[in-house]
Amino acid sequence: MQTKVRVGAVSYLNTKPLIYGIEKGMIKDDGDLIIDYPSKIASMLLENEIDVGLVPVAIIPQMKEHYIISDYCIGSVGEVASVCLFSEVPLNEIKTVLLDYQSRTSVALLKILIKEYWKIDVAFENTSGDYQSKISGTTAGLVIGDRALLQRKISPFIFDLGAEWEKFTGLPFVFAAWISNKRLDENFIEEFNKANAFGLHRIAEVVEENPFPVFDLNHYYTECISFNLDENKKKGLELFLKKLVKS
Repeated sequence: MQTKVRVGAVSYLNTKPLIYGIEKGMIKDDGDLIIDYPSKIASMLLENEIDVGLVPVAIIPQMKEHYIISDYCIGSVGEVASVCLFSEVPLNEIKTVLLDYQSRTSVALLKILIKEYWKIDVAFENTSGDYQSKISGTTAGLVIGDRALLQRKISPFIFDLGAEWEKFTGLPFVFAAWISNKRLDENFIEEFNKANAFGLHRIAEVVEENPFPVFDLNHYYTECISFNLDENKKKGLELFLKKLVKS
């Protein structure tokens, strides 16, 4: 009996279109779906507790072998809305930055922007739990995912990392991709791609099944998150990984 492929995905709203088909049972005979937050899914892939995951791309340099197995990703062409540095003061007045413990790629991206683009001198502070209440005065915070969409209602200064990366490089950004730690069967990959595409062609259904009054999810899925892993996104990913290795 063939062993099922262990598939890890993120629990955020931004993944809902990609995993819609999987949740509807499109790969149920060949794969099992596990849901958690990004850095946890990343750790599971690194430790071979899953075979493929929608993981932060910053883990790629840590992997012994890796394969991007899907034509789809969590990316942005400009503003992403849900990966932002939030502050009560302008950039040049920020002294401390709280780092989101649920993220790897976003933390790495933020540090690159701070060093190479914004060129500001700040102290970094790791976090745990609900740290957003500490965003105050000259202490800013990186917040990602659904919590970032909520934080948009609170913080007067919002620095969108997708938009800032595009201003810096002229390229889109890939936050997460479907990456396997081993070669997977081509038939599985083909069916997996179809499962990804299923939800992307049914955005209205995905929005209806995931009510979120804080932010317009139709706008989020069609204007903020860019799901196709095209050549331009691959260029953006390549540049990010080069900068990541140097940093």
